[in-house]
Amino acid sequence: MSLVQHDAIQPLRLAVPQQQLDDLAARLDMTRWPDRETGEGWFQGVPLDEMKALCNHWRHHYDWRRCEAEINRRGSSTTTIDGLAIHFLHIRSAEPSATPLLLTHGWPGSIVEFLKVIDALADPVRHGGEAADAFHLVIPSIPGYGFSDKPRERGWNIERIARAWAVLMERLGYADYIAQGGDWGAGISQAMGAQAPAGLAAIHLNLPLGFPSEAERGALDPAETAVIAQFTDHQLYNRAYSEVQRTKPQSLGYGLADSPVAQAAWIYEKFFLWTDCGGHPTHVLHYDEILDNIMLYWLTNSGTSAARLYHESSTNFAGHQVTIPVGVSSFPKEILRSTRKWTERLYPRFVSWTEPARGGHFAAFEQPDLFVDELRRFRTALATHLS
Repeated sequence: MSLVQHDAIQPLRLAVPQQQLDDLAARLDMTRWPDRETGEGWFQGVPLDEMKALCNHWRHHYDWRRCEAEINRRGSSTTTIDGLAIHFLHIRSAEPSATPLLLTHGWPGSIVEFLKVIDALADPVRHGGEAADAFHLVIPSIPGYGFSDKPRERGWNIERIARAWAVLMERLGYADYIAQGGDWGAGISQAMGAQAPAGLAAIHLNLPLGFPSEAERGALDPAETAVIAQFTDHQLYNRAYSEVQRTKPQSLGYGLADSPVAQAAWIYEKFFLWTDCGGHPTHVLHYDEILDNIMLYWLTNSGTSAARLYHESSTNFAGHQVTIPVGVSSFPKEILRSTRKWTERLYPRFVSWTEPARGGHFAAFEQPDLFVDELRRFRTALATHLS
């Protein structure tokens, strides 16, 4: 597919109209709450008391202007690729030998996931590293998410986004870069690896994508059995969101567009289920951080367009053939886990497999220090592999 290109890169200063924030406050004040869950904690979704506590903070203590100022401070820009304006953060390291790094979020995440790792990645000398650990950072919002344009036609799947990301990196003048991601970001990064555009040196994933063969399923060791049990539990009890978004994103979208509480609950539940939080999301993320992420969906009315990515793309990424170097960080509370044996056979040039001590699906958001360490280790391993 030929990509329509408009080479101009425009700075973007976010300035959400106060009217939108006032409308949000009014909607929160007028919430009609459902009846209380019938026991079982979070098993049926976000408990009523938990949702009321989050929304009380949202209404009376949360400050969007703080988040808006932080995004503006980080260098917010847009550029049009294939007919859509793509929003991205671009942070250049002061280190001349810094490695270009493309970071891609997933659902229900956003660029907010990466705000806490920017300084350490771009300026490692001031954050426990060495000059050789430096990265130039490009952090785009997936089409249909946040402040990127919403697709107006079918076909914006992970492969098309991968091609757009290659154009973005070329437009910014980057070669020999690494693409990194988790969730949809892992799928997009792997699709880039399969397409192998000029300039892409390697990919790094924090969503392991390997599965056992039929023969292996009959002779699993205890660790492998635990991985399969977790996967089975996810399929049985926690995957309904995916099927709804894959099959009926438009019907779901009316509630997400009209009710801030519906949009918040749809996301907040995942911060309980998918983080390594020891029983409550606020053990690893503050209400403000969770709401920063939710606000990128609410303010842009992108609940439906974000969900539609499930309608456009297969969630089975394992079929991509990637011949460039690949590294994987397997965080212990990732929703879909794997083993090194199952994962590395997907990739002829497998560089590294690491297992951090803590962290879940939102690795950079939950454990920024560990996430930074993982990328530094991968860059070092990649340099050794390529030497």
